This record gives sequence, C-alpha cells and structure tokens, in this order.
Amino acid sequence: MTSRKSINKTPSKTDVKLKQAETLLSVSKRVSAMETVDEILESLVEIATYEMQAERGSLFINDPVTNELYSRVAMGMQRREIRVMNDSGIVGNVYQSGKGLIIKNAYRDKRFDKSIDESSGFLTKSILCTPIKTVKGEIIGCTQVLNKKKGYFTKADMSFLELITSQAAVALQSNLYVEKVQKAHEDEMEFTDIISDITGEIKIEALLKKVMDEATRILKADRSTLFLNDEKTNELWSQVGQGLGTTEIRLPNHVGIAGTVFQSNKSINIPHAYADLRFNPSFDKKTGYFTRSILCVPLVNKIGKTIGVTQALNKKGGPFNDDDEQRLKAFTAQIAIALENAQLFSDVQKIKNYNDAMLQSMSNGVITIDTEKKIVTCNSAGERIFQTNSKNIIGKFVKNFFGEKNSWILERINRINETKTAESVMDQELKFEKESISVNLTVLPLTDENDESLGLMIMIDDISSEKRMKSTMSRYMDPGLADQLMGEGSELLGGQDIEATLLFSDVRSFTTITEQLGAQGTVKLLNDYFTIMVDCINKSGGMLDKFIGDAIMAGFGVPVAGENDPDRAVKCGISMLEELKKWNTLRISKNLLPVEIGIGLNTGHVVSGNIGSLKRMDFTMIGDGVNLAARLESACKQYAAKLLISQFTYKKLKGIYRIRDVDLVIVKGKTQPVGVYEVLDFYSDEEFPNVMEVLGHFKTGIEKFRKGSWKKAIDSFNKAYQLHPEDKLSQIYIKRCEYLISNPPKNWNGVWVMTSK
Repeated sequence: MTSRKSINKTPSKTDVKLKQAETLLSVSKRVSAMETVDEILESLVEIATYEMQAERGSLFINDPVTNELYSRVAMGMQRREIRVMNDSGIVGNVYQSGKGLIIKNAYRDKRFDKSIDESSGFLTKSILCTPIKTVKGEIIGCTQVLNKKKGYFTKADMSFLELITSQAAVALQSNLYVEKVQKAHEDEMEFTDIISDITGEIKIEALLKKVMDEATRILKADRSTLFLNDEKTNELWSQVGQGLGTTEIRLPNHVGIAGTVFQSNKSINIPHAYADLRFNPSFDKKTGYFTRSILCVPLVNKIGKTIGVTQALNKKGGPFNDDDEQRLKAFTAQIAIALENAQLFSDVQKIKNYNDAMLQSMSNGVITIDTEKKIVTCNSAGERIFQTNSKNIIGKFVKNFFGEKNSWILERINRINETKTAESVMDQELKFEKESISVNLTVLPLTDENDESLGLMIMIDDISSEKRMKSTMSRYMDPGLADQLMGEGSELLGGQDIEATLLFSDVRSFTTITEQLGAQGTVKLLNDYFTIMVDCINKSGGMLDKFIGDAIMAGFGVPVAGENDPDRAVKCGISMLEELKKWNTLRISKNLLPVEIGIGLNTGHVVSGNIGSLKRMDFTMIGDGVNLAARLESACKQYAAKLLISQFTYKKLKGIYRIRDVDLVIVKGKTQPVGVYEVLDFYSDEEFPNVMEVLGHFKTGIEKFRKGSWKKAIDSFNKAYQLHPEDKLSQIYIKRCEYLISNPPKNWNGVWVMTSK
C-alpha cells in the first residue's frame, strides 16, 4: 500500500524542469503551426494564464509607429484593440526598463491604473509582468498575468513566463512581419482604388468632398481641408470642410499655416498648434473648435506649380509623423491632375451656366443667327414676345420667320453682315399675324478670337403698354412685387397669409439732429441715409415696405417666401450697421454728427396684400409678427443694443453668428414671454474686445439671473464688464440684479415685463 507521505510528495527540481521543458516544447510546436498574430496572442495568453495559475492574462505588442502597446481582445465575432502609451502604467514600465515586475498589492503601487478596474468591474490583486524579448534581445512587447489563485507570484514564475514568451517570440515576430507586409499591401491596393475612384470624378464639389473624406480617413485625423488657390483674388478657398459642414472658406494666400505652406512650397508639421506663432487661434475662438496638431502639405501640379494646400487637423492618438506627411504628399500628388481637370470643367460649366442663366433671365428677347442666316437659339423672353415656342423658331431662316411684314429687320441683318457694326432701332413696330407690338431692337455681330464671323445676335425689348406700366410701377415698389402684380395681381390684392421676417430700423435722437440741421439739411440727411439702408435691403433680397418718418420697415419672404429669409434678414441688419459705420466715419471727417440706429427683427406669420381705399392703396404687411419686430427695435434703447432678434428668428437661422441670449420679456400687450437675442457680428475686435470670453461670462450670468441667484449673477456680469467696460448690457444687468436683491419678487420666473413699447 502506498503511504500518504508518498502521495503528497513535493515534485523535485528535476521534475519541475522536465515539466517546464515539455511545456516550452509544446508552446514552440503550438505557435509554429499558427498562421496569424491573433492566434498566437490568444494561445500565449491562455498558456501563460494556465501555467502561472492566474485569473486573467494579457499580452501587449509595441507599435513603433504610434509608440503604443496594444492588446487584441475578442468581442463576440469581432476583435478590438486596447492601446496604452508604451511609457505608462505597469506594462509601460516593464517595456521601457526591460525588467519584469512582481507586484503583490496592485493598489499600493503608484504605477497601477485603477480606472481599468473601475470600468471593467474586475479587482486586481497581484501582478506579474515580463518583457517579451527576441533572440537578439530586442523587446517587442510585454506579458501580464493577474491574481495568482494560490499565494503570490514568484521569481521562478517570472523566469518561466519569460521562457514561455521568448519561446514564442520568433514565431510571433515572424507573423508580425507578415501581418505588416499584408497590411502594407492592402493599404497600397486601397490607395490605388481610392485614387482611381477620385480621379474619375469631374465635378469640383463632389471631388473636393471625396478628397477631404479620404484624407481624413487615411491620416486618422479629426478633419481635413483642401484649399485651392484663386489666382484672380490671391485667396485660398475651399468649398468643403470635413467636420464643419458644407461652406466656403476664403483666406489670403500668404497668411496663416496654409498661406505659409502655399508660398514656401514646403510642408509644415506642427504637433502643438498653440505653441506656434504662425497659428491663428481666432477661427477656434469663433467656432469653439480646439486645434491640437496640424499637418499641411503643398498641392503641386504636373509642371511643378503650387495650386493649393491640403491641411489635416488633430490626428487621433497623437501628433502627425513623417509617414503621415509622406502619405499625404503622395495622395495630393496623385489627385492634383484630377483637381485641375475638375476646376477647368467647373470654370467652363460656370461660364456656360452663367451665359444660359443670363440669357434665360433677361426680360429682352434674344435670338442668335448663324452665318447661313438660320436661327440657332431663342430665350424664354423671345418665345413670349413671338408668342410661340423654340421648336417653331430654331432652325428657320430669318427671312421665313420674320416675313415681309418685318422687312426692316432683314435690311439691318444684311447691312450688319457687311459692316460688322452693331445697330439699334428704337420704338419700332414688330408685326405678327394677328397683332403687333412696339419694340426696341439691337443687332450685334458675333465673331471668334480670329475675328471670323459666327453669325448675329438680335435683342428685342418689348416696350408695349404692359411693359411701360410695369416700368412705372417698379419706380414705386420692389421690381419683384411689380412682376407679381402684373402676373397675378388679383391674388395679391386679395391678401395672403405667409411667414416672413420683418425688419424695423429707427434713427436714435432724430429730433436733436433735425434741430441742428434745419429743414433742408434734414431732408438731405434722410435721403443719403435711406439710399445706403435701402441698398443693403435690396442686396440682401429684402422688400422695402415703407418709410415711417426716419424709420424703415422691410420684409424678407414677401411676396414669395424663401428657405433662408431669416438669415438674409440678419445679414441685412449686419450690413446696415457696417455701412452706417463707414458713413459715420465720413460724416465725422466733415465735422457732422454721426447717426446711430436700432434694428429689430422677428419671424412670424403676417398678412400681406394691397390695403387701402379705392383711390389710394399700399402694399404692406400687418399682424403680430410685424408688431413684435417694431417692439424689438424700440427695445434696443433699453438694452443698449443695435440689433435685436426674436427667438422665432433665432431658431430658424442656418448660418453661424455671434449671438447672445439677452432676455425673456413680456412685451406690452402680450402675456407670453418672448426670447430676445443680440447679434454682434458687425462689431470689430477693437470695438468689442474679448468677445468670446465676454459672451461666456454673460451667458453664465443670464443662467444664474433666471434661477434667482442674483449675487452670483452679478459676479459673472462683473467679469464680463471688466473684460469689456463698454458693454452697457452687463451694467444694465448688474443694476437689475441689485434692484431684485433689494426688492425680491414673490414669484420669480426669470421673465422681465416690458412696460413700454
């Protein structure tokens, strides 16, 4: 019978070494048969965990490109990588020192990262971590096992774990090399496919978007922008900014990082943007974006001319490296020809579209004739004047089309073919089968670059009674409105309920100005002022409704609503204030008083139509939407503001503006509060310094004010006031808070009641 002592006999050193040798031989055979890095990593972790009698294990491989240690973890049918910097934590220490570590109490070691346990729910007690070394002694990673099931990890465990990993290091390194080669091949094939796809695109907008999407993805960047040089304006421009939405960005081609790269034709790689004096942080301040790293390379065409730059921002996981720079250079070199072709196509298409649009939008009839005197084209106005369609015009000889009734046209065509000089005839009768119209007609010769004749162009201006009436009406109202009144006047006269954005503006202290100027001076002042303001309204696509003394009422979205009426109205208000500043500079230089105005904007439903008596009518707009815009213009005085908009306009804006939440007020005659916002884009940096910081403190102050924390609100408003002492609105709120502290309301809801109009 075997004794109990013999059963519990501790294995001898020879037995242990024999078992270890068998394990190492098994590891060698097992990993040598494996074909992928993932299989080797998974097998080594399994063996190490088992042999060390640990609860959990992991194996980290160094990535020399990113200086990170990565471990691959199976997640269902997929795998994900866990990455840490190769100089942080326990594994980072072991990798850098090349020496294993035995840690009996993880939480007492400063190098241990507790957050991993907190996120996973696992409790790490003890740690054994050893470097993975190749035959040549090169460290390629680390092996880590956690929580020995019985007792603590020993130096013998460390030695054995090092032997296990070193036994598999050759196969692991070999497979890592194969994986790297395969990845490089896949990247090369992918790069070829990308270039093939991109170079097949001929539309500039789509091409730019593809280039930016791929540049962002290839470099693992946060966003990318490709700037092309505009030789006419010496500006770098882009139609697409990845991560910013579709927009057009323009900047002088000699400023900033992009301008420096364009002018020098040399790449710039900046790991820390704010530490570089060439970086302009104003765009970050305006958008709230934070730029960390920048890679910018020149875009050079086949003849060596720099045609733009490609810029990538904020690489994920660290700064851009030399490999990133080379990849971006190779990428831009391949797509330069495609960009030039797309740009050329875009320019040609723009010219064609411009000419076609100009031709079709002309109120004059235009037809072109070839050298054989056949009609080649006819625009929409020509079809309307001739009361037919292009099918009945194009391809006909002018002699057959105009006929003997209009022989005067044929005489001029024949004469101009000989003289090559344009001719015009005024108020001539153009006869058709059933009627005739009065026209002004011009015939112009068409020639190529060699002065060879291409034919003729005939321009016909219908000056019959309807057009004369329309011309007269356009002197008293918006031309677009005149067009609609002529075409569908009965509907407009009856009125319509539409959504529009209303603009009211008023001159401040006008009575004081008129007392100094007198009657004639006042009229001249108003004429000059209204000319500037109405020009801003017209350029923004608005409709002037009326002048009310020194006040202006205008509408955006009347008589026909558009998609961006609120934006056009806000831009109009900004333009009015900017043009006013220029005019005031001129007035001050002539020792004249400057003119100050307030502007109010509101978006809402209004009733528009011809309103009045049978003898005198006026096309105008009425309704609550109009009244609120007028109230906001008046409220500019109370808030020391120049441009206020309602919450209804603010919510419909699509553009990006510098706007602050001013108040929640109940205007006179209303019971529900309305949000009021101030637009600040017309201020220069000198006029409103530290604008983003001021708006941040002011926003905090408003939030505390509405919660009833008036003392804390005063602190925030004081910070805003100290940054910009000329900001009267901060002063107003400080006084308002002081009043509320002294006279606390019973039921405070953060809403201010406006007692005057």
